[in-house]
Amino acid sequence: MTVEPKARIESIDILKGIVMIVMALDHVRDYFHYSAFFFAPADPNQSTFPIFFTRFITHFCAPLFCFLAGTSAFMVGKRKSKNKLSQFLIKRGLWLVFIELTVVNFAWFFNVNFSNIGLMVIWSLGISMLLLAAVVHMPRKFILLFSLILIFGHNLLDTVHFEGSVFWGILHEFTFFKLSNGGRFFIAYPIIPWVAVMSLGYYFGEFYNKKFAPETRKKLFNIIGVLSILLFILLRYNNLYGDPKLWQNYGLLSKNLISFFNPSKYPPSLDYLLMTLGVGFVFLANTEKLKGKVVDFFTTFGRVPFFYYIIHIYLIHLVALLFAELSGFGWQTMILEKWVTNSPVLKGYGYPLWIVYVIWIGIVLLLYPLCKKFDAYKQGHKEKWWLSYF
Repeated sequence: MTVEPKARIESIDILKGIVMIVMALDHVRDYFHYSAFFFAPADPNQSTFPIFFTRFITHFCAPLFCFLAGTSAFMVGKRKSKNKLSQFLIKRGLWLVFIELTVVNFAWFFNVNFSNIGLMVIWSLGISMLLLAAVVHMPRKFILLFSLILIFGHNLLDTVHFEGSVFWGILHEFTFFKLSNGGRFFIAYPIIPWVAVMSLGYYFGEFYNKKFAPETRKKLFNIIGVLSILLFILLRYNNLYGDPKLWQNYGLLSKNLISFFNPSKYPPSLDYLLMTLGVGFVFLANTEKLKGKVVDFFTTFGRVPFFYYIIHIYLIHLVALLFAELSGFGWQTMILEKWVTNSPVLKGYGYPLWIVYVIWIGIVLLLYPLCKKFDAYKQGHKEKWWLSYF
């Protein structure tokens, strides 16, 4: 979402930009890392700490971007009535769901048969916006209550299962369903608790109003962030509540760290959200006054996140076609019938982790001038309504 330049909060754009850049690392790892085709990066028995860290830092991307999408919705709403804001969120939400099912799904698989359909992060943003369109009409204190109840309470539903229920999968469970064409329909990002993460971001958008001094906001966000991280450590270490996947003591520090810092993401557990959003609050609290070329670099991506998201998947997959061809596997192996790391024909393909990082940096640097030009075009053509959808 976009706001007028004078209303932009640099710390939000910085964090969005970092999130978008780091997110690409995980996607590059999927398409290029040798070990990705043999074991999960967060498997304490097979992974190494560098491999796990490459996965771990991307844990922060989805929750922080979802939270910031809610914050941006609040800022858009400052210039609109609640009814107009709801209309905007409904149109934007429907657009994102459509893009997920078409443009994004094709980008992941390059398969014109659409034998795999996934409801992933863009879907979760879209469906959360549709629900936020109703939530914004609630009093602020009820928005906060609604958000906290879902975030803190949704793990009580972890033991509830309805076999074969698409509705329950969409609501609160990572689920796969077989399609008649032999493919799969999978739900990676259920509605709960993602909608609550976005509504929580909407609630905290109020703290960027002029009536809140930067010093007050900094103190409050630091307190919330630190307490969230401490609560995560307390709940996680004692396996008290907040995650269906308990951490285990393997008797080895590296394995213990992998187990401890890998709470459930699908759907995101309370532990997962405390860990990621806690760090996000601390970051937002302490980056409002940052300036310089490095900041400008990150904010460029943060101002055009949707544009960047779409083209980065296509670019990564196109480069993967080239690498598959050059490595003897053939470009056709990257026309996927399954998720890339689950494709049996790709076992043995891939490169060491350091090459993954080189490819990732190259992808980001290639996309930077495109994002910079598109951002300049958006800023210079405010009259073009359709640009708000990109």
